[in-house]
Amino acid sequence: MSFSKLDLSGRTAVIIGGTSGIGRAIALGMADAGADVVCTSRRMDQVEATAAEVEEKGRRTIRVASDVSDRASLDNLLAECVSAFGKVDILVNSAGRTKREPTLDLDDETWNAILETNLTGTLRSCQIFGRHMIANGYGRIINIASLSTYVSLYEVAAYSASKAAVASLTKSLAIEWAKLGVNVNAIAPGVFRTALNQKLLDESERGREFLTRTPMGRFGNVEELAGAAIFLASEAASFVTGEIMVVDGGFLASGVNQ
Repeated sequence: MSFSKLDLSGRTAVIIGGTSGIGRAIALGMADAGADVVCTSRRMDQVEATAAEVEEKGRRTIRVASDVSDRASLDNLLAECVSAFGKVDILVNSAGRTKREPTLDLDDETWNAILETNLTGTLRSCQIFGRHMIANGYGRIINIASLSTYVSLYEVAAYSASKAAVASLTKSLAIEWAKLGVNVNAIAPGVFRTALNQKLLDESERGREFLTRTPMGRFGNVEELAGAAIFLASEAASFVTGEIMVVDGGFLASGVNQ
């Protein structure tokens, strides 16, 4: 296999939740691989900042904010991308939210809000961009799952349920669209340090437990997710669909580490 199959030149990628953390790292990685990249989220200041980073890499982009809870905003995002680039080839669903609290105290509002963003928001964007990709006969969709797709994380029941459902949704769409030219996969990240979780990871017993459970003995750098995303978005993965690719430093393989 030629490594040119990993080249994303000529492709247009949309990264929802692509202006911070994991989404931003994937977006910039795809730009390095040759794609034109549209990074979108609810905050326009973050959209502007990440778009500038894409342009610094010599790639084209546009600046459009969106909200996965608002179907009209996703319709507008697709329309703006098609107007600027003619098509969208790659979609990454990286928007997400969580909240830690005992499940006995979890109210309907919190449960619904987390599932609305993590699961229903992913479904909406897959429907909107998937229809466009099916019409074109080509597409790559990458959803973001989690360690909690597979194992329980203490006091985050709504998040865990949503991410388990994202894996199921990924497989359902994969088999529905496999003959229509659209591959649907997901990435399940392990524990990656970001600006939002740095204090938790470095200054809590929970963080120390995560580290102990990770055989590599360190947390991931978000840039280390870019390779998996580039692979799944590329022609190198032309026969890969319905897969959940785990990038976790060995966490899920872990039993006794010492």
